[in-house]
Amino acid sequence: MDLHISLAGRGDRTDRIYRQVRDAILDGRLRAGERVPPSRELARGLAVSRNTVAAAYDRLVGDGFLQGRAGAGTFVAMPAPAAGSRRAPVGALRPSPRWAAVTEALDRVPPVPPARYDLRPGHPDGTLFPLATWRRLLARSLRATADYGDPAGLPALRAAVARSVGLSRSVRASPADVIVTHGAQQGLDLIGRVLVEPGTVVAVEEPGYRPARLAFEALGAHVVPVPVDGSGLVVDALPRAARLVYVTPSHQYPLGVPMTMPRRTALLGWAQRHGAAIVEDDYDSEFRYSDRPLEPLQSLDRAGRVVYVGSFAKTLLPALRLGFLVAPASLRPALLAAKRLVDWHVEPGAQAALAAFIDEGLLRRHVRTVTRVYAHRHDLVTAAARGVLADRFTLVPSSAGLHVTLLAAGHVDVPGVVARLRDAGVAVERLADFFAAAPDTAPGTADGLVVGYGTVTAADLPAALDLLDRASRRTG
Repeated sequence: MDLHISLAGRGDRTDRIYRQVRDAILDGRLRAGERVPPSRELARGLAVSRNTVAAAYDRLVGDGFLQGRAGAGTFVAMPAPAAGSRRAPVGALRPSPRWAAVTEALDRVPPVPPARYDLRPGHPDGTLFPLATWRRLLARSLRATADYGDPAGLPALRAAVARSVGLSRSVRASPADVIVTHGAQQGLDLIGRVLVEPGTVVAVEEPGYRPARLAFEALGAHVVPVPVDGSGLVVDALPRAARLVYVTPSHQYPLGVPMTMPRRTALLGWAQRHGAAIVEDDYDSEFRYSDRPLEPLQSLDRAGRVVYVGSFAKTLLPALRLGFLVAPASLRPALLAAKRLVDWHVEPGAQAALAAFIDEGLLRRHVRTVTRVYAHRHDLVTAAARGVLADRFTLVPSSAGLHVTLLAAGHVDVPGVVARLRDAGVAVERLADFFAAAPDTAPGTADGLVVGYGTVTAADLPAALDLLDRASRRTG
């Protein structure tokens, strides 16, 4: 194995070799049982005499750090100390104030312990993913994609995405309009980098998708929450100074309501009058169980004010981190420059595999298959909401996606329900956590539960819903 030793400067070389090997062991870079380089080899690499290295090794053996094995070599004899016993200096550096605030906001979201029933929103069922097919496509693609990729994305994938969203969502896009990203979140970050300056007013839905809000705040935006009603974002409540509006019109996150056509038209008109951009996040509209989908804002836009953000995290696997932007020509040079500076390109092998997956009709087939599965789970959850849970919760109508929202009646202790469910092995999210101003501090704002059904099978959902029923019947 390679072992970096620095002998720059003056001082006893034997002692410096001893200390650097010792530190590598104590830091865990050299692990118990690992073979260190032979003294002759290390001496040749350091351009010192073999006796210098041998003397350092003898000290390390004498101190119990190394041990020699006849005919085999020299090996690390002791394990590294417990994690945290040797830490890097804390340092005097501090992040900018806005990053400190974003970090604090993220830290307020506690980690979710392992749950028997995971009812959190936005999690698709990984067992439904055609892994064997993907492995075959990826192996084939890796053999042909060894070099750096285009920041905009593999041409074959950009063409496949343009065709796919054009057919399935009526998005108007040519391959040149598409930029491949590491998921929707990177798309939001790129948009913010080219449109947001410190102090830029950005309007977001309330309740809404917290990572989007924090991404814009981290870039220095002044983020203003705008209420959502049964027709979607309330356009009349938009601040006049907003220069970017982030919306999820197909399946509002987290309420699930679609933005009506009159509201879509009003939003596009507002953006045109005020010189604003619209970010349309179409995160899981592929899964539709009833009602005809409305046209995306992007396809209705005639002024080039909408940037369409899409992702394959819900349709395929979140771990793949594959998404895309459909951007107006006026923004593409800046977006591509930002992409080049951030990470240059998305992994080419995965892009080529996804292009083949789309072109061979496998994505369309997969979406049809999993939509039937999710539709059954959606029916089970909505039936419970309208049945045994109806005296405590009101179902927000939703005909798409991987979750529904249940508004709690005034007598329901929502934090208590979430805690009791957690103790019973059920993970679920509180609606309050999707508000910039939590219901506890905003009188008249609804609270409730956001219930996902992506990862819990139809066989297990009745048991999970029964636990929800029991937890919400208790008052303390």
